Amino acid sequence: MLDIKYIRENADLVKKAIQLKKVNLNLDELLQLDQQSLDYKRKLQLLQEEKNSNAKKMPKATPEERPGLIERGRAISQEISKLEPEAQAKDEELKKLLWLTPMVPASDAPIGKDDSENVERKKVGNPPEFSFAFKDHVDVILKNQWAEFEKMAAVSGSRMIALKNELALYEFAVLRFALDYLAKKGSTIITVPAMVREAALYGTGHFPAGRDQVYFLPEDDLYLSGTAEVPLTSLHSGEILTDAQLPMRYGAFSPCFRREAGSAGKDVRGLMRVHQFNKVEQFAFCRNDPDESSHWHAELLKTSEEICQAFELPYRVIEVCTGDMGMGKFRMHDIECWVPSEKKYRETHSCSSLHDWQARRANLRYRDKEDKVKFIHTLNNTAVATPRILISLLENHQLENGAVHVPKALQPYMGGVDRIGGK
Repeated sequence: MLDIKYIRENADLVKKAIQLKKVNLNLDELLQLDQQSLDYKRKLQLLQEEKNSNAKKMPKATPEERPGLIERGRAISQEISKLEPEAQAKDEELKKLLWLTPMVPASDAPIGKDDSENVERKKVGNPPEFSFAFKDHVDVILKNQWAEFEKMAAVSGSRMIALKNELALYEFAVLRFALDYLAKKGSTIITVPAMVREAALYGTGHFPAGRDQVYFLPEDDLYLSGTAEVPLTSLHSGEILTDAQLPMRYGAFSPCFRREAGSAGKDVRGLMRVHQFNKVEQFAFCRNDPDESSHWHAELLKTSEEICQAFELPYRVIEVCTGDMGMGKFRMHDIECWVPSEKKYRETHSCSSLHDWQARRANLRYRDKEDKVKFIHTLNNTAVATPRILISLLENHQLENGAVHVPKALQPYMGGVDRIGGK
């Protein structure tokens, strides 16, 4: 959410952000509602001042003056009672539009209409060259009896899978490596619930626009979160942190749930786009300072690159353009790992800076060294998400006999073995 004062003073800039991010919002309508809301507040303030002044006259009023003062006081109260719900209604209308107001992207962010115009910033590692007929990840899994696809679909619906045997252990090895790595980097390790209240989803910006992607539990009035970012953003909601507490870094594990509405039949083979998955998320709160925010964006991105390097995976870093980055993003980078069977890179990590856009929605504040209360800057990036990262791990590290090489960094988490499967 943007500060309404900022919107008033930078209307053209905000209009441009609305256009670039393809948000369905009429800023002129928002500004008109803002003016109407201000008019109501001024009227109510003047009426309240007159009411107070009228009440102060009563003790010194003559008997002849008192009936008129009483009548005027009653009329003022009636007028206030009439205007207050109207003013509240205008405020609610305005708030609905403010929820939809996008963050103004960085001035040097790539401008583009969709993911086809994202900009590659670098590549690391070379795609493997196989001397044998390599398999895609599904065939590797089936050969080693590492998952139940059809049976689990019959039990839980499409795009729900059950990993088995060595692959199930491998998934936990990947997750545990990421948690340990973030702990060494100074993050507070935390596990968070998948169920959240509606306010938490408004706080991150997943609502109101993204309702179709979220599972709802109506009897409990709770939602299943698609990322640990959602509960973490609201973890300190309503508090006023101290300057000394910042920056604050978390490494959060959670199960995640996404409906993936609109993706039917697209990228749904095997482990690519499942409805339930596990994720270790990097999350940072920092001071309201663009330079400090930029530093932590680079640090979170670097950490995820180091994890990809530890997994011995070829990858590339892209900077996401304005039309693909989402409403709340100031700057965004993705890491994409190589998938041999598709001969392309696939997104595995998403690093985002949101400045104070989320903090204003979730009421995240701190008191700086000058004793001024400010909104915090928030940042997030994937550490690992499973099972998607397993696609690249299985395909890039497959061996001719159907076994899969285990990267050296993950071997301690797999009992010291350097390969799995192929028996």
